[in-house]
Amino acid sequence: MTVRKKIIIVCSAFLSLFLIWYLFVKKTDYCISFKVNAATGTVFQGIQEWSVLQLEKEKEKYTIVEKRNFDFIKQEMKKGAVQMEYTWDITAINDSVTKVNVGIKDRNHSWYNKLTAPFFNTDFKQEQIKKVIDFKKGLSEHLKNFKVRIDGEGTSEETFVAYINLKSILQEKGQTMIRNDAMITGFLFENKIKIIGRPYVEITNWDLDQETIDFNYCFPIDKNTKIIENEVVKFKTLAAVKGLKATYFGNFRTSDRAWFALLDYAKKHNIALENKVLENFLSNPFNGGNELEWETRIIVPFASK
Repeated sequence: MTVRKKIIIVCSAFLSLFLIWYLFVKKTDYCISFKVNAATGTVFQGIQEWSVLQLEKEKEKYTIVEKRNFDFIKQEMKKGAVQMEYTWDITAINDSVTKVNVGIKDRNHSWYNKLTAPFFNTDFKQEQIKKVIDFKKGLSEHLKNFKVRIDGEGTSEETFVAYINLKSILQEKGQTMIRNDAMITGFLFENKIKIIGRPYVEITNWDLDQETIDFNYCFPIDKNTKIIENEVVKFKTLAAVKGLKATYFGNFRTSDRAWFALLDYAKKHNIALENKVLENFLSNPFNGGNELEWETRIIVPFASK
């Protein structure tokens, strides 16, 4: 057998294997990649929020089939007879840049799209590119509304507080605080207990898979305050916490963007953290003003060895 024939056989075998993989094994019809200056968790949340808006604007119903922490989401989308699958792989490139790969499959026309998308500018291809560009634009606009600064290792101060225990999904932490604010501040006012510092939120349990949190909404008071028994309002000392710190500038509703940045930083630097967070809000949102000047100090504790 000549060398030329051997090369033809090897190339033919390689091409055949590639076509088998591309047509029968590859799960997506088309893939779009982009980078964004955001933490993986911020992108992850952005995808879910964008999906809700797509239902309102385009009547596209997205259902999460599978998700993993903040680096993977698989969705099904239905709109009339259209059935699509979107697979989002989210990877931190460094402390501030995330790469997103969006795998797209049309369940009704998968083979046609696989054969045409690499070579032709089909309606399917144009529509998916436009959709991902719109998502990225919306995410970029959101990123203008806050800033996160990683401050490194630090320790919080021991603080005596009055607090109430609350539960919510992660996205509704701020709304839950606002709904219950009058309950604790009203109790303190009625009992002539003076608030002597800015409020804290102590996340005691953060379920990353379910995206739920248990947290204490706390107000610093004098440690010599007489304890008043109450079913809802409790008193305790917030112990000093050693961990990874960040400063967040923006609306308190989305302060979890700093949590995500700290998780990415810790992962890149092999730092083990607990699924807990301590936030200290240094600005009063009821005073209004520029949200980018609202400051929150955040610390995520180091995991116990």
